[in-house]
Amino acid sequence: MKIYDISQEVFGCAVYPGDPKPEKTELLKMSEGAVCNLSALSMCAHNGTHVDAPLHFIENGKSIDQVGLDCFIGYAYVAAHEGQILAADAERILKTAAEYDVRAAERILVKGRAEVTAEAAGVFADAGIRLFGNESQTVGPEDAPKEVHRIMLGAEIVLLEGIRLEDVDEGVYILYAAPLNLGGAEGAPCRAALIRL
Repeated sequence: MKIYDISQEVFGCAVYPGDPKPEKTELLKMSEGAVCNLSALSMCAHNGTHVDAPLHFIENGKSIDQVGLDCFIGYAYVAAHEGQILAADAERILKTAAEYDVRAAERILVKGRAEVTAEAAGVFADAGIRLFGNESQTVGPEDAPKEVHRIMLGAEIVLLEGIRLEDVDEGVYILYAAPLNLGGAEGAPCRAALIRL
């Protein structure tokens, strides 16, 4: 068994343009005579490696604590792609994943600088996948993310954004990407990992 950490380190992570950067405040320091070291942190729920729940773009969508953990844990397929993901690309990725293992076609992770088009989002939505992950801080175009998010989150596909797959080959893995249980929040950071059996 090999475990791949596909998460970004939080304090040095990528941040979506306009979002606040994570900050750490050292409240207690043993080096200054305190009984222990103690830190507080401040960050956007969408910094670094994180999950979008439907509530992020759907007014009455599920919040992160309402999404079942089975969406974030299970078989997944890693596909390499550069550039826009068109409808035909989405169909090919889903077909290839299902040929490996039909369970892996429920969670799709894309390796590379890829951007999901609205047409591809529709293909993933129609296929009923449970999770889509990518290396960018957003699944759709950075300057116009609304349409792609609304299509995918409207179909209750959770989005795992900001993962790091440079050391991961294409194929089937077990994904563990449980988010922090932030009640009522539209998203949450997570420590994502892939396991190759």
